[in-house]
Amino acid sequence: MPNTRWTIVTGASSGIGAEIARQFSAIGHNLVLVARRREKMEALAAELTAADRGFVEIVELDLAEPDAPAKLHAQVTQMGLGVHTLVNNAGFGLRGEFVDLGLEEQVTMIELNVTALTRLSRLFLPDLIKRGQGGILNVSSLAAFQAGPHMAVYHATKAYVLSLSEALHEEAKPFGVTVTALCPGATESEFGARAGMEGSRLFSRARMDAARVAKIGVEAYRAGHAVSTPGTRNKLVKALGRVLPRSVMRKAAGEMVG
Repeated sequence: MPNTRWTIVTGASSGIGAEIARQFSAIGHNLVLVARRREKMEALAAELTAADRGFVEIVELDLAEPDAPAKLHAQVTQMGLGVHTLVNNAGFGLRGEFVDLGLEEQVTMIELNVTALTRLSRLFLPDLIKRGQGGILNVSSLAAFQAGPHMAVYHATKAYVLSLSEALHEEAKPFGVTVTALCPGATESEFGARAGMEGSRLFSRARMDAARVAKIGVEAYRAGHAVSTPGTRNKLVKALGRVLPRSVMRKAAGEMVG
């Protein structure tokens, strides 16, 4: 009998998103890949279908557009796909002083990292709860655990994602639905270049492999965890945030990216 489990992965054209898609494909899920770059998604879809790992649908959308989440939900509904998992991975960061970075760029970051994720979660979660299975995997960041000078808005958006995910985890759990926040640190992906961080102290040190991050995140989600922080170094940073003064943590975060 063909597998009827569908996983939606936003920001699926590269990096962690593409690797998460590979992870779900490997366990037998059909996929809906969502991103702006169709050619990248087509290449990934060809790779996965060649491995005979189920069906792959492609949706080309800019989720920063206000009506994009509703369009995606409507399209998936019209196709009659039984969505088992929503992966909210689409997002980006910007390095620079708050007063120097463009206002519209920063608002677009909020629209994608926060608003689109919230819209998609609200659109798909009721159906997941009704079915009593599956859930949402939200890609947050290690940045969620402390304020971030020189990346102020990015850190704030990821703190929102973490907080929302933890709250939804508790709300959805009684219905057999899991909501997990994946909080990776520096990772080998296009994020560093897009954010202008390639020359920063943070990205000059050891970066985790995106495939490894994705594997840990998907395993944590499937195990029903609320939060997953891949990597020993990242777990240490998270732990330090619990015991050190916030003034120390935010200064250290600023020095790593400044």
